[in-house]
Amino acid sequence: MAVCASDPITLNGLTQSLMARLEVFVAGDEHPDDVDVLVFAPERVDAAATAALRRAAARSSAPVVLVASELDRSHLLSLVECRVVAVLHRGAATEERLVRAIDLAAGGGGALPPNLLGELLRQVKDLQQEVLAPLGLNSASMTPREIDVVRLLADGLDTEEIGNRLCYSQRTVKNIIQAMTSRLNVRNRPHLVAYGLRAGVI
Repeated sequence: MAVCASDPITLNGLTQSLMARLEVFVAGDEHPDDVDVLVFAPERVDAAATAALRRAAARSSAPVVLVASELDRSHLLSLVECRVVAVLHRGAATEERLVRAIDLAAGGGGALPPNLLGELLRQVKDLQQEVLAPLGLNSASMTPREIDVVRLLADGLDTEEIGNRLCYSQRTVKNIIQAMTSRLNVRNRPHLVAYGLRAGVI
């Protein structure tokens, strides 16, 4: 794992706490691409901290454990986009809690305080209602018509059969599939079905 902090005292404290139990890399602006977890400890989560997290997310797919004294709730969705999966208040970040959060992150889990989890869910709901729904999209970025096509693809139907089932022309079905593969950045029909499975629409 890698540790990055906004000040040397915090960096030293985190590193000393964790070195006895984990293999720790002290990160400045750079850290190895193959770390399992990044512990990021800014003083406060502001625009500069979020920008640093975005740079880290661009370099590595490692999940992030965030330790901060101040967190503006308006940054929650941005933090999720930057692979933050666990948040600890600096005053409550004991060695045990920190190690537990790191273990959860490394195992694909996460840990948010209940108040932040509730706020995040509210923001996701607002995003769905105010941004996606007016465009006819859902959280999978698919319209109901596109979901119907993907489900029939998953059932093994070809273009003609999908058209017959949905009362579309073959050209319409092909256009729907082409629009999805382009927008969702998938390579082919099996990849599109896999995307639908991961998004939970199949």
